[in-house]
Amino acid sequence: MEIWVLGASGRTGRAITAELERRDVPVVLVGRNQERLAATGAKYVVADGVDAMAAEIRRQRPAVVINTIGEYAATAATIARACLPGGHYVDMAADPIAVRRLLDLHEEALADGSTFVTGAGFGVLATEAVVAKLCEGRDTPSSVEVDALASVASEGGTVGVALAASIVDALTAVTARGAKPRTLVLPDGESAKVAGVDSGELIAAQRASGTPDVTVFSGLAPTAPVVRALVPLLGRVVSIPAVRRFAVRRLAAIRTKPAPRPRTHTWGHAVVTWPDGTTREGWLRADEAMDFTAAVVAETAARLAHGEGKPGAHTPASALGVEVAEAAGGTFVL
Repeated sequence: MEIWVLGASGRTGRAITAELERRDVPVVLVGRNQERLAATGAKYVVADGVDAMAAEIRRQRPAVVINTIGEYAATAATIARACLPGGHYVDMAADPIAVRRLLDLHEEALADGSTFVTGAGFGVLATEAVVAKLCEGRDTPSSVEVDALASVASEGGTVGVALAASIVDALTAVTARGAKPRTLVLPDGESAKVAGVDSGELIAAQRASGTPDVTVFSGLAPTAPVVRALVPLLGRVVSIPAVRRFAVRRLAAIRTKPAPRPRTHTWGHAVVTWPDGTTREGWLRADEAMDFTAAVVAETAARLAHGEGKPGAHTPASALGVEVAEAAGGTFVL
C-alpha cells in the first residue's frame, strides 16, 4: 500500500504528501537530500537521479509511484517501467511529447497489470473531465474546443527545476493554428484572456471525445500580438537540448515574491459540437490550481493503491472516470 513521492521536498511534492496524509495512506518520501528528508520525520528513501530511483522502485516494490521531479518526456518511461509488473505510476505531465510517450506504454502496462496515469493535474483533468461529461452517452462529435484557466498563487522563493522545465516546455507549445486570442466571461462573472496552445489537454480531449478536431486555449499562453509572434521562434530555439538545459537552469534559480492568485476560481471549459449542429458547453470549477493539482494526484494515487483504475496507460478520467475531478474538489457547471 505504500505510495512513493519522488521529489518530495519540492512545493508540489510537499503539497501532494499532505493530501495523501489526509487520505490516511502510507507515504514514503524519495529524494537526494537526506538531511531535508530526515527533518520531515516521515519514512524516506535517498536516491540521487532517475536511474537510482528506478533501481529502488524495482527493489522495494511500492504500490504506487508519483513522479514530481518533472522533465517527464525524459523521466517518465524509466520510472514507470520500474513499477512493472503490478505497480502503478502517476505524473503531472502537460506537454504533448511527454503525454504521448507515457500513453505509448499502454500495452506494456496492460500486459503486466499496471496502471500508468499521465496528466494528473489541473489542465489535463479539468478539460478532459468536462469533455467526457458532455459526450457521455452521445455519438462522436464533429469538433471540440477546450480552455484551461489556472489561477495560481505564488509562495515565493526560487522557481525550481520542475516548474522551470514546465515553463520552458510551454514556450514550444504556443500555436496560432485556428486559435486566435479571445476573452472568456467566466460563470462567476470574472473574465480572462486565452490563446491557443498545443498541449496534453489536446490529446486527452481527443481521446475523451473520439474526434481529432480539438482546439486548446490556455490562460497561460501569451495573448499580446508582438509577444505571440515571437514566442514560436523562441520555442524552436529552446527546443535545442543544450539551449533548453541552459534556460531551465537559469530560470530555476530565479527568486519570486509571494503573490495571490489572480482570479477567485480555476476553470476548465469545453464546447462540444455534433455534426447536426447541436452544441453543449460545460465548466469545471476548482479553487487554486496547484492545490487542485495536488488533490488530483493524491486522489488518483490513493485509488490506484486500493485497486481501482483500469490497467494500461491513461489520462486521469480515462483511468478512473470523471468523478475523480469531483473527489479532488472540482465542481461541474454544465
